[in-house]
Amino acid sequence: MKSSALKHIRTVFSAFVLLLFAFIFIDFRGIPGENSWGPILYLQFAPSLLKFIIAGAVTATGFIAVIVLTLLTGRTYCSFLCPLGIFQDVISRAGGLIKRRFRRYGYKKPWTILRYFILFLTAGILLLGGVYVLTILDPYSTFGRFMTYFAKPAVLFVNNLLASLLGKFDIYTLYRVDIKPNELVTYIVPVLFLLLIGFLAFRYGRLYCNTVCPVGTLLGLLSKLSLFRIRFDESKCTRCGRCAMSCKSSCIDFLNKHIDVSRCVNCFNCIDSCKENGMSYGLVRLRRKVTNESTTDASRRNFIAGSLVLLAGGTQLVRSQNSVPKPTKDSTVKEDRLYPVSPPGSIGITSFTSRCTACSLCVTVCPTSVIQPSVNEYGFAGIMQPRMDFHRGFCIYDCNRCTDVCPTGAIMPLMMEAKQLTQLGKAVFIKDNCIVSTEKTACGACSEHCPTKACHMVPFEGNLLIPEVKDDICIGCGACEYACPTKPYKAIFVDGNPIHEAALKPETKELEAVPSDFPF
Repeated sequence: MKSSALKHIRTVFSAFVLLLFAFIFIDFRGIPGENSWGPILYLQFAPSLLKFIIAGAVTATGFIAVIVLTLLTGRTYCSFLCPLGIFQDVISRAGGLIKRRFRRYGYKKPWTILRYFILFLTAGILLLGGVYVLTILDPYSTFGRFMTYFAKPAVLFVNNLLASLLGKFDIYTLYRVDIKPNELVTYIVPVLFLLLIGFLAFRYGRLYCNTVCPVGTLLGLLSKLSLFRIRFDESKCTRCGRCAMSCKSSCIDFLNKHIDVSRCVNCFNCIDSCKENGMSYGLVRLRRKVTNESTTDASRRNFIAGSLVLLAGGTQLVRSQNSVPKPTKDSTVKEDRLYPVSPPGSIGITSFTSRCTACSLCVTVCPTSVIQPSVNEYGFAGIMQPRMDFHRGFCIYDCNRCTDVCPTGAIMPLMMEAKQLTQLGKAVFIKDNCIVSTEKTACGACSEHCPTKACHMVPFEGNLLIPEVKDDICIGCGACEYACPTKPYKAIFVDGNPIHEAALKPETKELEAVPSDFPF
């Protein structure tokens, strides 16, 4: 095909994909309905590959579809389906608008040794069971962190500003949402990569995709066997060089009429820029004679229905803290947490950290913000991988959002009944921090908010009651820890289970029928 309509089709489609993935990470109302996540994330290469390795499920074969697509059409994935690649195109376009010279790329030799070193390093560590390099370099996860760490807080700020303004006119279509920043250390990697990718895209187009990104390098190798490619029409090419100047992959050597298909991302800018129709995209042609040009060129459920319930549950606990007695002095006994708490559905710490790419999708969909990126809880290799922070929030008893959206299988799907009996950790009571013991003040906030009543009150002194924990029915949701008013150390905290366990089902007492003379 020689029509420049190819570029316009690519632009419209990729813009839709970029907005769709941005919405997935920025959305704080849980608008998508049931089964909405799986099909959307199906074709993301690295998450699909990891999930297939872990679960072997047919629903995780999206990476195979990407490989087939690459063998047929070349690296169309990078321009049509990869949100980070499309994000770079936006930055590159902005560079062209600011200063014309940024759009004049020209042919440049590839950084062959560097890009294949990164690919083999990533693959080697992955084969040994480590995902840290892939966590840092996976394009989908990198884009997810950009949206979660930077874009979503900006959207929430605008939302809160508009909610305040509209509230003055008694319009409550928008509601205020708390903005909870992450710890500063967790911003180091996202900020560095935002600066790196932003600069390279602004100045050099797709240099990051063709040098650093292991997914791009792997698909580049496969694209050498693709059936459809961009090619020169030698009878019409005048060697004007416009194609090379518009190629953001810097892969067109117009003087020798050669295209490095391993770096070409099929953006079709070259076809659009050629005034003589000297370039086209189509089925590769076999050459009769060998030349110097190109002989080698041969998730998911219940977001709408659950959102109001989850929001109401979270708001109720936050508001209820205003009625909890406030301690008059600081607590002194530090929380001796032996293990961090990994999200529900993650099976355990080792299983979770070996599969998670830190894309932050579970962080962004969590309605109470209890899921936060780690700093050193999992060690250096686990930085930015999510963990439960019960000082910031708690795990809602009737919520399993995070188990539905994980694209890699690090967090496995859990039915609500199973999630409610999954023990993430056990609550540990510190009597010397509790204001019932230290200040002789009635409290009970932890027991009041425990969904299973594993934390319950027992007689203490006089009319005072003090908490006691039943380990067998505790699910480690952290409601007790979050509700506890003591600072800086809580009087009750959740110590994580290295491997998640099954809690016993809490007993429920039926109300006895009261005799009545009324006939109804």
